[in-house]
Parts: sequence; structure tokens; C-alpha cells
Amino acid sequence: MKSFQIKGTARLGVGKKATKALRGSDLVPCVIYGGENVIHFQAHENEFRKLVYTPKVYQTAIDVDGKVYEAFMQALQFHPVTDKLMHIDFLEIRENVPVKLQIPVRLDGYARGIQQGGRLKSNLRTLKAKGYSKDFPDEIVIDVTDLGLSESVRVGDVKVPGIEILNAKSVPVATVVVTRAARAAMADNSTSGKKK
Repeated sequence: MKSFQIKGTARLGVGKKATKALRGSDLVPCVIYGGENVIHFQAHENEFRKLVYTPKVYQTAIDVDGKVYEAFMQALQFHPVTDKLMHIDFLEIRENVPVKLQIPVRLDGYARGIQQGGRLKSNLRTLKAKGYSKDFPDEIVIDVTDLGLSESVRVGDVKVPGIEILNAKSVPVATVVVTRAARAAMADNSTSGKKK
């Protein structure tokens, strides 16, 4: 899994007034939880651009006043009007403690159903997974080459070594949907077959 580094400083005040002052200086208040202690820190919003505005998942090394914590980003809070980043929660990585993460899904291949006039529909952009940090992939790649018209790859079909997928097994991850053009072509074929 790709890694990312952030440099921050410990937050002295954690109340509303202190938090508002931070945001006014373009600093983002953050929390690291899941370890022995809860760590409150702040970093400039520019530190987070490549981490936040991407579908990828990064293992993040957070340097808070010289002490480095390994963590995964868990939750983001944006301002409802300005869309400015307001808060981030991180989950500290501990060697023998499994964590839950949303892993991006990438569909690979040219589905058989597309050649028959269908359209590939991605139903889930991420899958919720549980495992140890060392086993998490950057993304879950699903081969859709064999999918025909109206066929789906379901969560239960997805296997990642060392990782448990937590979404309901019956949920489709990707489906080849029948388009109007494909439906019309099928209707024409069946009609011409009857005429013979």
C-alpha cells in the first residue's frame, strides 16, 4: 500500500474557540485514535491535498512534534457551504490489531456484454474491508471480461488474500446492463427468427 507523510504540531486547545482560530489560519484540526492515547494535532490544509482529494487509500505517517504515528484516514468533515476541509479523524495502526477500511474498486477488462450492446455499470466504487494493514492492497481489481448481458459480479465473488470483505455478499459490484439499443437488437433478432 502507498504511504503518505504529514507534518503537524500538537493542539494545545481543543475547544470551539481554539478550533475556530485554527481554521481561520488555514490549519486543520485532527485526531488520531485507536492507540494508547488520543492525539490531537493540527496541520496546514495544504498538507492534506494529495491525501484527501484522491480515491486511493494511503497508509499515513504523521509526524507530530517529532513523534511519528502510522495511521489510516477514517473520517473527513467539510464545511457545508464553502467545502473547506474542517476536520480529519485518523485511526492509528497497531501491528496485531485488524482495522476496517474502504478500499477503492477498479474494474478491469472489456466485458463480453458490452460487445453485445450492453453498458458496464459500476455499483460500488469502494468495498469495506477488514484486515491487517500489511495485507491491504492499494485497490481491489475486478476482471469483468466474462460478464455477459444482465450479468453481475457480486461482493461474494470478490476474494482478496488476507482480507475479509464486509459488504453484503449478494450486492452487485458491477453489472452489464441491457441498453435500449441492445434490447431493440434482441427484439429484431427474435422477430426475424420467427419470420424464417
